[in-house]
Amino acid sequence: MQKNIWFRRLLITALLLATTACGFHLRGAESLPFDILYLQDSGAPSISRDMKRSLKNSGVKLTNNPEEAQASLELMSELYDKRILSLSGTGRVKEYLLVYDVTYRLRESGSETWGQPQKTEMRRDFTYDDSQALAKTVEEARLAADMRTDAIREVLRRVSSLSKSMPVTTEKTEPAVIEKSPPPAAPQ
Repeated sequence: MQKNIWFRRLLITALLLATTACGFHLRGAESLPFDILYLQDSGAPSISRDMKRSLKNSGVKLTNNPEEAQASLELMSELYDKRILSLSGTGRVKEYLLVYDVTYRLRESGSETWGQPQKTEMRRDFTYDDSQALAKTVEEARLAADMRTDAIREVLRRVSSLSKSMPVTTEKTEPAVIEKSPPPAAPQ
């Protein structure tokens, strides 16, 4: 019996050492390349509340004035859809597919134009049983909340990668003047 406990402790210690040796670590909060953000929620009120909380947890200050912000994020729309995935032989629903879409775009400070609209889509399927309707309603609500949380993480990851490719400036620069040379003459 004593050997069995000793072996378990040794095995757990070896697994913990192997996990930390490979470089595994928890993800933590998303690191964003801007400190001040203007969040415009045009058509996505339910994700906006959770997005604000997530941005504050990441150390980003939200402002009500777009001129003060280093970047602007517009949550253009969100869509929650529930589709039938499969039916039983008697025509009763056996599985549903839940789809959650968020459309957003980013604009850096000093820019007059918005970036291309980006879309994040989350999907979950779950089995359904009429005899457990209340439990399945609760399960659907939890899946919807999880999809919204996952969508926020995905939006922040994409915004982070998009904004790293766009230099964030606080000064407006004048456009460069490019002189055009005449086209080369065609050979005769």
